[in-house]
Amino acid sequence: MIGTTLAELRERVERLATDDGSYRVVCGRTGERPVPVATLRFDSRSTARLAVRATEQYRSTLRTYDPRTPRYDLIVCEESDPFGDRALPGAPRPDTDAAVSPVSDDRDSNEGKQRRIEFCHRVAAAVFEALSDGPYDDLETAVVDAYFDLAETVNDPDDLCLCLLESLAAEFDARLNPDQQAALLTDAASQLTPVDRTGQPVATALAALQRRGLVGEFSCRSTSIDRANRRRTVQVTLSAYALSVRDGRLPVLPVAVELSRHQPEWSLSGFRVVDAERGWRLVVELGGSEPMSLSTVPVQSP
Repeated sequence: MIGTTLAELRERVERLATDDGSYRVVCGRTGERPVPVATLRFDSRSTARLAVRATEQYRSTLRTYDPRTPRYDLIVCEESDPFGDRALPGAPRPDTDAAVSPVSDDRDSNEGKQRRIEFCHRVAAAVFEALSDGPYDDLETAVVDAYFDLAETVNDPDDLCLCLLESLAAEFDARLNPDQQAALLTDAASQLTPVDRTGQPVATALAALQRRGLVGEFSCRSTSIDRANRRRTVQVTLSAYALSVRDGRLPVLPVAVELSRHQPEWSLSGFRVVDAERGWRLVVELGGSEPMSLSTVPVQSP
């Protein structure tokens, strides 16, 4: 990327933040708090205004990848202001690998759609940042070209963010070997906001994807653990996965990025996917073997 990168802009915003500040940056029209200031506080109005300028630059840079990145009228609010402390609803906290997601689902609400759009844009931007560090100009161009072709045929603009991730996944699978995919997706995950890595990583990652509207109900359980050889598999069932099958392969790139953020001990090595009656059965493979494709996976029959 030419000029200031997304990672540099995000770091600039985060350096301005403080744990106990009383000022927030929000959209004056909707009260939403967009990336990269969504969870941040600032100790003064002037500091928060600096964060506004950096955030506007950040989102302008995002727009070079996706012209449909949402626009916000950013303002500074004190904690006591009407928009100052609006929390997102429905944040599940699974504590074990056997956790089952709650039935409630607001992915079709405006707020749910907005969270999904923001997540897709943020993952895509992190992947592009990872690509910018290596000789991947042709891959970036192919993704953008495929995305703009889709933009001419997709009627719902909210679905275009999913098309962007699907295009990324397809080009990764076509142009990169598994080792390259693993390295780039790990790099992309490292550029996203750090997460708490306590608890069970697969269940926690799926809960994060659910909050952002990428999956519906889910459950997961360990099927095997081989600590001597550092291998583990986790079986997952999920419904309402937002990305679509292409040429018999399911795009799993956003799942791989989110799992990489939450996996503290063993690296993600691959997936197996089976078409279930009302969703998907995934076997998540951690550690041990050489990585398989982490962008798209062939769908197996039941």
